[in-house]
Amino acid sequence: MELVLLLFIFTLAAFLGFELIAKVPSQLHTPLMSGSNAISGITIVGAIMATGLSDSTFSHVLGFVALVLATVNVVGGYLVTNRMLVMFKKKEKDSQ
Repeated sequence: MELVLLLFIFTLAAFLGFELIAKVPSQLHTPLMSGSNAISGITIVGAIMATGLSDSTFSHVLGFVALVLATVNVVGGYLVTNRMLVMFKKKEKDSQ
């Protein structure tokens, strides 16, 4: 029963994500994606907790891989956001 419920939630989340991305104008894809990458901080906290609470080596390895991938996602999100913000800044003219 739990597997069916989890599969239902996963399918619903995938459908809602697809519909959300399809409705967002293409100009807003990058800001939306960079913001959602920053939400991967939740994944970092979850990976740290899951790794710390487990006893098996497999769980430690899996938690470490999740921690590394989520960190890469968060850092990438911030870098993309920073690059976008630089693009929207007004350029100062040389006053020579």
